[in-house]
Amino acid sequence: MADTYLNLVNAAPLAGLAKRLGLPRPAELRRYRPGGPLLDGPVLLVGTGNGAQDLADVLLGWGLDVIRQHRPHQRPGAIVVVLDDVSDPSALSAPVLAVAGALRDLRPGGRVVTVSRPAADATEPATAAARRAVEGLLRSLAHELRGGATGNGILVGDGLPVTVTSALGALRFLLSGRSAFVDGQFLTVVDGQGVPDPDAERPLAGKVAVVTGAARGIGAAIARTLHRDGARVIAVDVPAAGEALAAVANNLGGTALQLDITAPDAGARILAHARDRHGRLDVVVHNAGITRDKLLANMDAARWDAVIAVNIAAQLRMNEQFLALDGLGAGGRIISLASTSGIAGNRGQTNYAASKAGVIGMVAATAARMPAGATINAVAPGFIETEMTARIPFATREVARRLNSLQQGGRPTDVAEAVAFLASDAAGGITGQTLRVCGQNLVGA
Repeated sequence: MADTYLNLVNAAPLAGLAKRLGLPRPAELRRYRPGGPLLDGPVLLVGTGNGAQDLADVLLGWGLDVIRQHRPHQRPGAIVVVLDDVSDPSALSAPVLAVAGALRDLRPGGRVVTVSRPAADATEPATAAARRAVEGLLRSLAHELRGGATGNGILVGDGLPVTVTSALGALRFLLSGRSAFVDGQFLTVVDGQGVPDPDAERPLAGKVAVVTGAARGIGAAIARTLHRDGARVIAVDVPAAGEALAAVANNLGGTALQLDITAPDAGARILAHARDRHGRLDVVVHNAGITRDKLLANMDAARWDAVIAVNIAAQLRMNEQFLALDGLGAGGRIISLASTSGIAGNRGQTNYAASKAGVIGMVAATAARMPAGATINAVAPGFIETEMTARIPFATREVARRLNSLQQGGRPTDVAEAVAFLASDAAGGITGQTLRVCGQNLVGA
C-alpha cells in the first residue's frame, strides 16, 4: 500500500512547507538493488584496536573506500565503530565523540554499525557496564538519525575474532540496502559456525526452501526474495488460497503445496514433498499466521484456540517432525515469523501476542536442539504495509506509520530481506535470536 504522505512531503512544493511547519518528513529508504553498490560513499571506521584494523582490511577487500579519521565535508556512507576491547565506560568517550563529529556529514540512507561484545559474557562489572553502555548509546543514536539512516550493532562472543564469518555476514547485511527497515537492533554471533557466501548476489544458490503462508503478502515477498537469491522454493498455503499460491509458485519456477499446517502430519508431508521434488530441504520459513483480534474480556475459545493452533502449535509440531526425520542437516535453517506484538503487546491482541511471544521462546529453546551447523531464528516485523494493515482505520494507521525512528511503515520485502540473510550460509553463527524489522518501534501490527 502506498504511503501518500511520504510521497507528498518528499516532493516540491510540499517538502519545503513540511520542513517549515516541523512536520514529520520520512525519507525514501535505501533498499537493495541487484547489481548495485554495497554502499554509497566511503566507510569511516572508528577504533584503535587490532579488531579495527582487521575489519578495515576486510572492508578494503570488499572494494570499499575506508577512512580512519573524519575531515570536514567528507560524506561517509557508513560509520563502523569497533569497540570489541572496551573494558570500562570511561573508554567510550574518544570513539563516541569521533562518531559525533561525523554524523552531520553522514549521507542519506547511511549506516552506523557498532561491533562490540555481549555484556552477558563479561565477568568484570566495569566490562559488563561498558558493553551494556554500547547498546544504550547505539539504540539512542538510532533514534536521532535522519534521512533514512539506520543504526545497528553486532555483538561478537568472547573468544571470537570480530572478523569471524557470521560477524562479517551481519556487517554486510547491516551496511547494505537489505537492512533498510532494521534499526536500533543487535545481532549476536554466538560461535564460529558459518561459511562465506560464495556469491553475494545469489547467496542461496542450490538451496531448497519452503515458505508457509506464501500465497500473498509477506509470505509471497519472502518466496520471491529467496528465489532471487538462488533458492528453489516450495510455496505452501491452505487449499482456499490455491489459485494465488499456484501463481506465486509458477512465477518463481517453484512448486506449490496446498496444505493446512495444523494437520498432525504437516511437517512430514512438507519434508516428503521436498525430498520427492528436489531431493532435500535446506530452509524452512514459518510465515503462516492469522489474527482474530478481540479484547480479552470479549475473547471466546474459537478465536483464542485458532490463533494458538496456527501461529505457534503448528510450528512446534512441524519442527519436531523435521528434527525427528533428519529433515534438516548441517547448514539447515529454520526462520519463524514473530511480531513486535509478541515483544511489547498490543491492545486487542492477547491471543496473537501470546502466540508470537511463544514463537520467540520456541526459537530460543530450540537452538540447542538443532543439528550441528544448523540454526533457528525469528524475524519480528513491526508495522508493515500489507493488505492486513490497509484495513486498519486511517487515523490509527497514520499514527502507527510515524511512531518509529524511520517515520514510515516497512514493506514486505524488508521482512523478506532479513529472512534471506538468516537463511544464508554466512549467518551460521547466529541462532536462537529474534531480529526485529520495525524501524525501531514496538507498535504491534
